[in-house]
Amino acid sequence: MAAVAVDSAMEVVPALAEEAAPEAAGLSCLVNLPGEVLEYILCSGSLSAADIGRVSSTCRRLRELCQSSGKVWKEQFRVRWPSLMKHYSPTDYVNWLEEYKVRQKAGLEARKIVASFSKRFFSEHVPCNGFSDIENLEGPEIFFEDELVCILNMEGRKALTWKYYAKKILYYLRQQKILNNLKAFLQQPDDYESYLEGAVYIDQYCNPLSDISLKDIQAQIDSIVELVCKTLRGINCRHPSLGFKAGESSMIMEIELQSQVLDAMNYVLYDQLKFKGNRMDYYNALNLYMHQVLIRRTGIPISMSLLYLTIARQLGVPLEPVNFPSHFLLRWCQGAEGATLDIFDYIYIDAFGKGKQLTVKECEYLIGQHVTAALYGVVNVKKVLQRMVGNLLSLGKREGIDQSYQLLRDSLDLYLAMYPDQVQLLLLQARLYFHLGIWPEKSFCLVLKVLDILQHIQTLDPGQHGAVGYLVQHTLEHIERKKEEVGVEVKLRSDEKHRDVCYSIGLIMKHKRYGYNCVIYGWDPTCMMGHEWIRNMNVHSLPHGHHQPFYNVLVEDGSCRYAAQENLEYNVEPQEISHPDVGRYFSEFTGTHYIPNAELEIRYPEDLEFVYETVQNIYSAKKENIDE
Repeated sequence: MAAVAVDSAMEVVPALAEEAAPEAAGLSCLVNLPGEVLEYILCSGSLSAADIGRVSSTCRRLRELCQSSGKVWKEQFRVRWPSLMKHYSPTDYVNWLEEYKVRQKAGLEARKIVASFSKRFFSEHVPCNGFSDIENLEGPEIFFEDELVCILNMEGRKALTWKYYAKKILYYLRQQKILNNLKAFLQQPDDYESYLEGAVYIDQYCNPLSDISLKDIQAQIDSIVELVCKTLRGINCRHPSLGFKAGESSMIMEIELQSQVLDAMNYVLYDQLKFKGNRMDYYNALNLYMHQVLIRRTGIPISMSLLYLTIARQLGVPLEPVNFPSHFLLRWCQGAEGATLDIFDYIYIDAFGKGKQLTVKECEYLIGQHVTAALYGVVNVKKVLQRMVGNLLSLGKREGIDQSYQLLRDSLDLYLAMYPDQVQLLLLQARLYFHLGIWPEKSFCLVLKVLDILQHIQTLDPGQHGAVGYLVQHTLEHIERKKEEVGVEVKLRSDEKHRDVCYSIGLIMKHKRYGYNCVIYGWDPTCMMGHEWIRNMNVHSLPHGHHQPFYNVLVEDGSCRYAAQENLEYNVEPQEISHPDVGRYFSEFTGTHYIPNAELEIRYPEDLEFVYETVQNIYSAKKENIDE
């Protein structure tokens, strides 16, 4: 084979072009190069897929080099969509040209659907049947997800509306897949004790946009196990746990050897790695997510116990979970194997309290009450997950700022996946859908969600007739109101009744009294809220009362508020507003203001021109003063 020195593929092609003036001579020179050099040139990244297609049609040798299952098309696929390569095995036969076509088609379809969402769902939450277009698409789901991730990762402050709906679609797709996996997991027999796997499903469902996997979390735990083994080796270099291989489920029966493992665990977890119970921020959902427990090295009793239990079992100590009231515990058997045991034959371990070992009396002292022996019993995986989700459900009910109630919705979904006939939770879910206005795209499809839930409740518990009847009545009234709705309400700044409106959508404002930063996404010439709201918010105490313009604003803390004009002022140092719904209303942040998307601009067609004038007057004048 001829030796050819090639510094880079980009240098080869120009050199060939200079040597061969006639096109035919140039092609002949190119194809006479060694195969490795030609492949290097074609895989250099300087040629697009279209270029490769044209090159492969010139002659047989180049066509063979660009075969559909070869390295050239594999490189084209890898460069274009690198995150997808993890789904392919090096030993698999793959038609890379066909994969490229399918992925490209999936991307175009995904973008088409994302683009349609703003027009379809601008005035309401995405409904329960709103994702049917995505579900019915042909092709691998991972390709659609990858395109949605590409949209979310678009650089800059543009395409905010695309990112908003891409996020919602991706959230839905991943949650559906995780929920199906959880339901399959729950069908395992009661003796299937993979507590960590169940906890990871809960973590994934509540954080579907995060890259969370059981494999990664197990790898982090394995690294902790290695540290424990290192410490254990210093205590007892012949300890049997040191000989365990990854994945083994062997158990050590001698109490003294088990005690050595627990001592080493306590040293590594609490002294070396500084894990601790989160007493300062106990009611934070992050304390229940296993990936966050490992990152932040803190949690609440149940999450800390699952971590402790997983490590102990990998090292041969058969700890068991105890669903103790108010404080989840682990128990460690001290009795002889095969003997009849009672609650006093166990030591109880408080993983939240740095692995402290407790007697029965100390457990009762911990919670300040006497409990029956049944509450010291071991619980299965499903009961442990029920308690975790129950904690999330309680936190979801406490939500104040997040007006989407996402945590409450997620925890309800998880709880009802485990216990689908919980009447009170079904009622709560129906009320939540009603409160949020999560209606289907077509009014009568409402039966598929709220009325379906209500009918199921009525079947389970006829005693709930009053509550069900109330919700059914209001649901049907909503359908009638939807029928009567006319077209989009358009508000013109030039209209005489809007003459007192001073600010426009897209402007970054500051609240004079509370100091929060916000962006305007709507306005009314006077307060449009009811008398009760006006009274509760003490609007009458304002100098101009409710007879002044009021503005719908997205606040930096994630809330949505309705602010009086006299309480707002221009923010002389505008900044992006970190609110989850910004993309629902705006397509871009310019650095001084937000640009409304097409749907919002239809409703306020004259505001954008006013925004440009305002920005020019406010921020240009400020810049001139600074320059002087």
